[in-house]
Amino acid sequence: MTAPANITVVGSGYVGLVAAVCFAELGHTVTCVDNDDARVAALNNGVTPIHERFLPELLDRHRSRGLQFTTNLSAAAQNADVVFIAVGTPQSESGEADMSYVEAVAVEIARSLNRYTVLVEKSTVPVYTSDWITRVMDRQGIDPGSFAVASNPEFLREGTAVSDFLHPDRIVIGADSPKAAALLTRIYQPLTSGAYYAADSFIPGRRNPSDPPPLLHVSNKSAEIIKHASNAFLAMKISFINAVANLCEAVDANIEHVSQGIGSDRRIGQQFLRPGIGYGGSCFPKDVAAFRSIASELGVDLGLLAEVEKINSGQQRRFVTKVRKALWTLRGKRLAVLGLAYKGETDDIRESPAIDLVNMFLAEGCCIAAYDPAAMERATQANPPTAQLRYASSEYDAAENADALLILTDWPQFASLDLARIHTALRYPIVIDGRNLYKPQTMTDRGFTYISVGRAPAEPTREMARNERPQ
Repeated sequence: MTAPANITVVGSGYVGLVAAVCFAELGHTVTCVDNDDARVAALNNGVTPIHERFLPELLDRHRSRGLQFTTNLSAAAQNADVVFIAVGTPQSESGEADMSYVEAVAVEIARSLNRYTVLVEKSTVPVYTSDWITRVMDRQGIDPGSFAVASNPEFLREGTAVSDFLHPDRIVIGADSPKAAALLTRIYQPLTSGAYYAADSFIPGRRNPSDPPPLLHVSNKSAEIIKHASNAFLAMKISFINAVANLCEAVDANIEHVSQGIGSDRRIGQQFLRPGIGYGGSCFPKDVAAFRSIASELGVDLGLLAEVEKINSGQQRRFVTKVRKALWTLRGKRLAVLGLAYKGETDDIRESPAIDLVNMFLAEGCCIAAYDPAAMERATQANPPTAQLRYASSEYDAAENADALLILTDWPQFASLDLARIHTALRYPIVIDGRNLYKPQTMTDRGFTYISVGRAPAEPTREMARNERPQ
């Protein structure tokens, strides 16, 4: 059996917390550090601060038994073989990544080292970040032989992050030091050998003992580029299919058929070819901007990504236009909004296109009744209730006496609504679906006017339409 490593993870956000519990699941001794006293206390008491499948289970399994949380970075760094840096890299006003948190952590680690330690970039960072961390260590007078800097990017999707970590498509280790590469290889050995998938209590997923994930050994700079380029490419696929959806609307083609035809090509694939209201979340918007910014600094024109951003922001404006066309005017209209998180299976509202749309409709003078299965608390903190904005107790409460129902997040439960109940609750049976969760024929058969993305608007028969008139 591979000897466990002493691991410190700095940051308890999506990346840091998931990495910490998963490293503990692989048998390592893990200390997760955060400067938020309340968050650390909650985690030590078994309270998960984010909505993520399998996370509560693993936290309960390993808390105080190989996994602990603290605010003391200095003590945690002194005892670590490896320190994974998973702090935020928010977008600055200029578009580049703000690396001040990474720098601050590196300085504190430098002041605490008392043995050979590998510092690993786990956050999404621009190329050359490993060089800058090395420079910080040098400026603190650290012996070059007592540390190494490596890059180990994550490829996690919110909502399936634990499964993605334990059943990855690939594991990327960027290390210019053979010693650091060997240590990181040992950390992931339970996955790459397939041993983890033979355990009695492993988290289920796509991998198995005979099909373990591949391990890619690359340079620091290659690993840094792999992460940024991966996110930029996925964002590009989303914007591309949204642009094609707009073309389909212009000629009355069906984007679902077009997407299937495109994605059936194995060189392209079906993933991220779902049209909608645009991408969001904590990664794609800032990573696309940061990747374009660092490329520009290095004299490389990635103007293609400017168009990706332009298409993405335009999707929300197009959706507002759809609603306006369906209702003629917006001021004073009552809208039921289903979905506030930027995607289903998460409570994350950062850069959520759903939240952006809610604010756009409020600015137009609409009254909103909104519901989300997991993001209500975060949404309420960001946008407190007002005379125009109410947070509903359910999908059906939101729909009560609304002029139209808007589907903005692809939660599975929104794809299986009690349509008869929704029809009764709405003032007018109009559904404007930004996630294409329903087939137009199904909705018109149930008496709805149904408007989606990249497909022609669908109207019920004239006989059914008589039932749309308000009582």
